[in-house]
Amino acid sequence: MKITSWNVNSVRARILNIKDYIKLSNPDILMIQEIKTEDKSFPYIDFERLGYNSYVYGQKSYNGVAFISKKEINQIETDFIKDPKKQSRIITANVINKSVKIKLINIYVPNGNPVNTEKYTYKLNWLNSFIKKIKKLLSINKNIIIGGDFNVIPEKIDVYDYKKYENDALFKIEIRKKYQELVNLGFHDIYRYFNKDKTEYTFWDYMAGSWQKNNGLRIDHFLVSNNLLNNIKGFNINKKPRGKVKPSDHTPVELEVN
Repeated sequence: MKITSWNVNSVRARILNIKDYIKLSNPDILMIQEIKTEDKSFPYIDFERLGYNSYVYGQKSYNGVAFISKKEINQIETDFIKDPKKQSRIITANVINKSVKIKLINIYVPNGNPVNTEKYTYKLNWLNSFIKKIKKLLSINKNIIIGGDFNVIPEKIDVYDYKKYENDALFKIEIRKKYQELVNLGFHDIYRYFNKDKTEYTFWDYMAGSWQKNNGLRIDHFLVSNNLLNNIKGFNINKKPRGKVKPSDHTPVELEVN
């Protein structure tokens, strides 16, 4: 089973690139973030024509997450945590793969910038709520995959120049500690599991030729619960969509599950 996570930065603006990706990469489940559209305006038919069903938690102009799946998924939920701002940032589902029931959690973590504002406090509170809920979930389900745009640079090796990000909400030490706290509940950052010392990125800003210079960040992650670790066959950062015309500033990350 191939699961892809991708912050598409507007599903309607990126529809041709997303369809091209599906045709070429053939994911079983595509978890997308920052769809920037309400449920009613989502391009369901485009994906139905490719053999995929869409499960959407949208919001006008901002945020939004969705599953696009050709594999049967069920128990779709959009109220995983209590968000006082009611932003569309999490959608969950169950999938059965070779008789193993897996909880899929698709997330778009708040950016948090600028630091020293309410946006940063919201990010911290959001992460605290998420960690608390995951801890509770692990007591009843050990088979969990969390994928999405975490808006967290885990380590210095995950950014082209960490000194430029020392006071950024993506790299602040307390944010990175929250990410590690989540991992320590019983997960592996699956990219780092397969690549101990390698530097690769999943995001390149549109500004200042970041893509051409490879001035990137690794902020899109898959966390896999320890119970599923032996089921993971591989992981890939697919950079091809980032080099297309009118790309998202993120690129897909791909998980292969046995």
